[in-house]
Amino acid sequence: MCGIAGYIGISAFWGEPVLRRMADAQVHRGPDGDGYLTDGLIGLAHRRLAVIDRVGGQQPLRSSDGRYAMVYNGEVYNYRELRAELTDLGHRFTTESDTEVVLAAWIHWGRAALDRFEGMFALAIADLKRGEVLLARDQFGIKPLYLAEDGDGRVFFASEIRPLFTTGAIRPEPDDRTIYRYLRFRIHDDTPRTFFRGVNRLMPGEVALLTSDGGIQRSTYTTLYDDMDALAAAPVPYDRKAQGQFTVALHRAIQARLVSDVPVGTALSGGLDSSTVVATIHRMVASADETARPVGATQQTFSAVFPGDRNDEERYVDAVAATCADALQVHKVHPTPDRFLVDLRDFVRTQEEPVISTAPYAQYCVMRAASEHVTVMLDGQGADEMLAGYLPYYLVHLRGLRGVRAVGELIRSLDVLWRLGRSRLTDAVGRRRLAPATSLLGRDFADTYRYERLPMVRNNIKARLTTDLFRHSLPALLRYEDRNSMRFSIEGRVPFLDTTLLRTVWSLDPSAIIHRGWNKRALRDATADLLPRLVHRRRNKIGFTTPEDRWFQRIKNDVYLIFASQSFGARPYFDRRAVLQAFDDYIAGRGGAETMTFWRMINVELWLREFIDTPPTSETDTAGPAEPGRVVPQRATGPRADEGVHPPAFPKPDFTPNPEKELLTAGGAWARFPLRTDLIATGDDVPALAVNRVGEFFKQGSEMPVPVQRLATAGRWYLFVSEKVIAVAQGRIFNVTDIRSGAWARLLSRFVRRTPYGIGLGHPATMQLAIQEAGLPRILVASAAGAVGKAVGRRGLFYQVAGAAIRAIDGPTEYSAYPANVSAKLAPADPARVAREISAAIRAALSAESAERFGGTVIIDANDFGQDILGQDTGATDAALAEAFVDNPLGQAREQTPFAIVVAQVPASGGHRPACHVAG
Repeated sequence: MCGIAGYIGISAFWGEPVLRRMADAQVHRGPDGDGYLTDGLIGLAHRRLAVIDRVGGQQPLRSSDGRYAMVYNGEVYNYRELRAELTDLGHRFTTESDTEVVLAAWIHWGRAALDRFEGMFALAIADLKRGEVLLARDQFGIKPLYLAEDGDGRVFFASEIRPLFTTGAIRPEPDDRTIYRYLRFRIHDDTPRTFFRGVNRLMPGEVALLTSDGGIQRSTYTTLYDDMDALAAAPVPYDRKAQGQFTVALHRAIQARLVSDVPVGTALSGGLDSSTVVATIHRMVASADETARPVGATQQTFSAVFPGDRNDEERYVDAVAATCADALQVHKVHPTPDRFLVDLRDFVRTQEEPVISTAPYAQYCVMRAASEHVTVMLDGQGADEMLAGYLPYYLVHLRGLRGVRAVGELIRSLDVLWRLGRSRLTDAVGRRRLAPATSLLGRDFADTYRYERLPMVRNNIKARLTTDLFRHSLPALLRYEDRNSMRFSIEGRVPFLDTTLLRTVWSLDPSAIIHRGWNKRALRDATADLLPRLVHRRRNKIGFTTPEDRWFQRIKNDVYLIFASQSFGARPYFDRRAVLQAFDDYIAGRGGAETMTFWRMINVELWLREFIDTPPTSETDTAGPAEPGRVVPQRATGPRADEGVHPPAFPKPDFTPNPEKELLTAGGAWARFPLRTDLIATGDDVPALAVNRVGEFFKQGSEMPVPVQRLATAGRWYLFVSEKVIAVAQGRIFNVTDIRSGAWARLLSRFVRRTPYGIGLGHPATMQLAIQEAGLPRILVASAAGAVGKAVGRRGLFYQVAGAAIRAIDGPTEYSAYPANVSAKLAPADPARVAREISAAIRAALSAESAERFGGTVIIDANDFGQDILGQDTGATDAALAEAFVDNPLGQAREQTPFAIVVAQVPASGGHRPACHVAG
């Protein structure tokens, strides 16, 4: 398994640096070596993961006459048979690799060779004499290949998308049509288009001829699809002989995929498909089959388990393991929502394009664990699309039947159909309102693509399976597997995706697929004496997934923060208000939308941030710190663990201002020194914390620059405290997802304008707090007053009627520190009393000199729009104190400076203010 890259249209002098950047961007695909070729306007690059003939097989590989050169990603399992045939035809080989066989086969048979390959491959063969490059992908599309034109006659190609951007000639831009189809239909990877405009994938069984003038000629080379149509049109009965043919084809397909010079393991989900692969290999090992030698005496299996969850398959894994006894070493990984947040950014980068749900993350975890033990992994991918493994296939099957047989099949399938419709019935009985995906999309965006459709085959089981094998289902799953496995330098192999096995199934009557209420009939017959009954007779298809509903409840803060972020709200793809309301409803159990709908929107947002907003350029790019206010949910969760949302700032000296702020107000009337603290939580002792931080400030004395010393000791000083931390410490802050917003709150919040500096009452949760705090009648009267005031040009009437405590209610803003970034808060209770308590503690702890100059404590609600003094014990007027914060010098996001020592400057001689002005 490897990574390939290349171009046509660049001279050799300029081409090699481009090739090296493209190769470096996918070093994970081939950590065992690299190779480059430039010739004329053609360049080829290769990163190698050595699996077969680790000594030989280096690439790019040139033909003996020098005319052809090839880079190749994949494995051709029948290469030994092809090698023997080519040897008889006069070819001579110098290595034991399949790479040499693939090139020789191409030279001898041309395009016809591609259909003779049984395996997985994506390759580029350069005809250096003609100045052309041929790209080809295997019949199933197991191995990826992407290409893009730069508009100046140059074409680039690679195993992944990111290498194309390292060339500097291809710019990452979103493809809106693909994004719409993904958000609306849950579909992707079904056409040549990708999520990146202008970047296309080569489709399964397709070739593309690249010419030196920038031309691209695409065509299908394989006869597989025509053969399937012909076989389906004249099927043979499914009898004992046919069952035997299927069993032999399956065994040979698994056996062929064990060829390796490195350790081989297996993925074991507990389902019928992966269990078949594990049990078959176990039997081969037990019988000392030489082809199973790479597995070793003990087969290594890897499973993702979720103890206690509805979709956990651990008992099925254990049942298979019990039948293999000590010949199986089962490795179990336990994906968690907390670790998911830690891995999320890398997972998004790994996949390169959005994925349909969080399910591929379970496979990501399995591959990471497997990489510590093996280099090759087999699994059961593809059997569901070949043998109708998903529950909706029963409906397709039933629609294609007539008469008595249809009735009989319906009766035998009732338990399956019940599971299929149970969730819809639950929603209907519980009156849960599930918002359609289109209601959560941006209006103009949805209107632009409203004519998009996703036609589905509804009454022909083989025709439906064909589209899912090559377009609607499997291509996406294969992309997930390729990215997850190669991220950890693992070669993934899929035995069910074997052309001989597929042709065998398509030659049989459809009853080999579904019969008498049982799907995967041929596979069940073939494994009747191989698998434990618990697995063999399973009818509850779960799939390789995660407990997404429970996970979303666990990480609701992080999810909400993404939806509430400025970047999400600025996208044309989403209606942020509708999304936030739907998510509130979901958390409250009122429906809202499915978790997969929320995930798709999250994935698009994170993908845009990763690849479009700040596109990476190489494999060595690191996550790095996020810029202020940008949401990067990559962290371990916990009551105060907020590093991934707002990475901790480097501790700021107390005598320097926050970014873009100043120590002095205009005119030098006040000097302000913001003090950094740890994040404050409910129950914290704010007076004690204030005493410690003030004491630390004055102890610095001589360490301060001389001008700052003069500012700090020039006059009477005060402690200003953000009202947010008081509310947090008092427990007057609530996660928005825990607030049950009523109908009035949802209605009234729609008429409140949000700003970048605060949501205020523009969120149902904050409006609900206002109603609970002041009473609905008062809020309704205040709303009416506000509406009248707006009509006559008077502002602020709402809060004059509702009261100052209502003005201080605020909602989650992405610039705030945790937990304010995911919460709604009330005004502090009795802020004047809190100010007196803080002042008393400070006076009791400080030196006589510092205490004598101390003027008291101010509890302030400040933002860039204004300042409200909520409580104070200074004796000064609120207006005079508010002057100290005309430009809001505090910072409660990455700065974490909720306290500020504020010094009233003593006039210099002659009545002038001091000239010192220390800017941020």
